[in-house]
Amino acid sequence: MPKPGHDLIDIGPVEKLLIERTKKGPIVAALIDPENFSPKQASDTAAKAVNAGASLILVGGSTLANQSQLDAVVRAVKGHSKSQSGHTKSRQVPVVLFPGNITGVSRFADAILFSSLLNSTNPYFIIGAQALGSIEVYRSKIESIPMAYLVFGNASAASFIGQVNSIPSSKPNLAVIYALAARYLGMRTLYLEAGSGSGEPITAEIIRAVRRIYDGLLIVGGGITTVETARQAAKAGADVLVVGNLLQSFGFGNTLRQITSSIRS
Repeated sequence: MPKPGHDLIDIGPVEKLLIERTKKGPIVAALIDPENFSPKQASDTAAKAVNAGASLILVGGSTLANQSQLDAVVRAVKGHSKSQSGHTKSRQVPVVLFPGNITGVSRFADAILFSSLLNSTNPYFIIGAQALGSIEVYRSKIESIPMAYLVFGNASAASFIGQVNSIPSSKPNLAVIYALAARYLGMRTLYLEAGSGSGEPITAEIIRAVRRIYDGLLIVGGGITTVETARQAAKAGADVLVVGNLLQSFGFGNTLRQITSSIRS
């Protein structure tokens, strides 16, 4: 048992690694939804993403229900999460869970984004699922990264399943007050989500407004499929850019490589 005063959520090695990497500039995370990939497809996709410059592999989705499928995908991805380039030293890339519900926990991952959907209208997604899933995270002994999750728009699975009170893109001040709440609640990571496949990515105006008052790790996802979209988010202050739908397109490696190169420059 932990001693009195011991912090159960000290910053762990994966979180430290991400903080150190983002100090040098924005990075790209490849999001793999086990509902859309077999273990073999997931491992091949992860390998291509890492070799294209991705620094983080996220595994999860809003509608995931098959626990064994999640475990199989995480194990397959972990076996291919190193980049090999000629004589260059291999680069280990963390495999981190991005759960949409209590079914999103796998003991085989390196860490989990332990998130609260702050703008949900259902308390289950704010704290209920977290309480139910916490014992499994504890037993699994995987690193937990406390994260606030904000969903924009109404057209994504995340907004529908999470029953969100969507934040209008024209009201960045509303995103700011949630970001401040996350900061004061001690959430070291904040994810601004437009939704997988969104045609309306998080605007640069919102990212800039949030960045001014939030000094934790800022993740931005949804609709990042082009170099220009990625550059705008990076310039506005995003630390981590999440690429999801792009991974399902043929020859995505070239586009992803252009994205990772552009945000470094």
